[in-house]
Amino acid sequence: MKDAPSTLHGGALLTQCLAAQGVERVFCIPGESFLAALDGLYDANIDVVVARQEGGAAMMAEATGKLTGRPGIAFVTRGPGATNASSGVHVAFQDSTPMILFVGQVASDQRDREAFQEVDYRAMFGPLAKWVAQIDRADRIPEYISHAFHVAQSGRPGPVVLALPEDMLSGPVEGAAVAAATLPSGKAAEDDLKAVVNKLAAAQRPMVIVGGGGWDGHAARALGAFAAKMGLPVGASFRCQDYLDNRHPNYVGDVGIGINPALAEMVREADVILALGARLGEMTTSGYSLLTPPVPDQQLIHIHADPSEIGRVYRPALAVVARPGPVIQQLLDLATDRDGGDRLTRARASYDAWQEPQETPGALKMEEVIAHLNAVLPDDAILTNGAGNYSAWLHRYYRYRGWRTQLAPTSGSMGYGLPAAIAARLQHPDREVICLAGDGCFQMVSQEFGTACDQGASVIVIICDNGMYGTIRMHQQRHYPGRPSGTMMKNPDFAALARTYGGFGATVTNTAEFAPAFAEARSSGLPAILHLKTDPAALSPKLRLEGS
Repeated sequence: MKDAPSTLHGGALLTQCLAAQGVERVFCIPGESFLAALDGLYDANIDVVVARQEGGAAMMAEATGKLTGRPGIAFVTRGPGATNASSGVHVAFQDSTPMILFVGQVASDQRDREAFQEVDYRAMFGPLAKWVAQIDRADRIPEYISHAFHVAQSGRPGPVVLALPEDMLSGPVEGAAVAAATLPSGKAAEDDLKAVVNKLAAAQRPMVIVGGGGWDGHAARALGAFAAKMGLPVGASFRCQDYLDNRHPNYVGDVGIGINPALAEMVREADVILALGARLGEMTTSGYSLLTPPVPDQQLIHIHADPSEIGRVYRPALAVVARPGPVIQQLLDLATDRDGGDRLTRARASYDAWQEPQETPGALKMEEVIAHLNAVLPDDAILTNGAGNYSAWLHRYYRYRGWRTQLAPTSGSMGYGLPAAIAARLQHPDREVICLAGDGCFQMVSQEFGTACDQGASVIVIICDNGMYGTIRMHQQRHYPGRPSGTMMKNPDFAALARTYGGFGATVTNTAEFAPAFAEARSSGLPAILHLKTDPAALSPKLRLEGS
């Protein structure tokens, strides 16, 4: 159903189309290339969050897409604005997150002259997005927006990039928004799913690995019920640990970086593996070693929304093209009773044992920090992180208790945690949001702490400061021992930085100081930074720095 047509400029029509799609918030860095869109937002009932750098804005949009299942929206200007934002688009692509990035473009009469900040966005974003296009006619804005929302959400979700020529946006147009996207059900044929259930029921050593896009809270609960009924051990693919309540007796750990060796062996020895929504990429397969390409030793059942993903690396014994959310509901309806037996009991016991804290060097011990977060945070608290060895303590020791309580980039992008935390707090102001970051990770986006203060987003950022790029230092130790190069850094007083923005800041130098500092940060009601001075010798939960 269409609204009554009206005469307006392209930017206003664009924002009307976004409102019709249900958009409630956009993230941006303002630019002269899309002034008309900003003007349209002035009259729209859409919250505009002004970030500090385009990469931060794009990651906030991506995190919003993760949280809602609907496209997160970002606006950036041409040239350097778009290149800065590309990091967020890459996260959305590898993490299968619906997102739409709007990029201001040079005016139509200046195209192909290498005008100021001109870029061919189809060429630039082609490998990073599901669809890249340029809207050259304002009267086609409703068509392009409808198409973008369908593409971003259909099949395997992902990012769309639309370029907006300046004169197209500012010129007059007659048009009207169209209704929100109508999406396919994503369900599978019942006969295919009966075959899946039969294979799992007959298996001696079955295993389920879950991940990817297209899930929601209902699907996560159905997954738990399905696993319980069929006695199936469930492992989460890399950074998808909140897909099943970690307290569930069938949850056996994360199949990702630093995998529990016993869990890795369980995957190798499985006779049937159901990969439900997961791509089975490098991180989830331990460098493609847990399953051997192209034909794994295990019988692989691959259910994925994108037909081009099935068979990309591994030839499955049974393949189903469908979205994991609707499919897990169907599988639950078809499930038969099966006893997981001693194998499931041992797998769960191994997970529990793996979570027992292993002491690491230094006066401030990250394993105890995570244990405290486990003890005091509510079940619906959202924890975010970027990339770095500091996240290994979080991933190993924290127990995620609900859907979308983990926001972390499967793409391994540094700097993700703080923008994601801001987006989460704005989306769910009634929930606690905690960001863990390394000193290097935080400083890639530290300016976005100003966005948090500007928006009143009272996130708590826990910065693990060991004075180096710890992950790369670890790899140097493995490959070039005794020859550290290019990995050290001198850091500022992060707690003081928080206070200069009007937030709460505290420095923590030993384990005993953490609990009272965290309690004070929670009670402050302000965006907060806890600056943790960690020992460089603690490279990871298992590794120590050479010579220590």
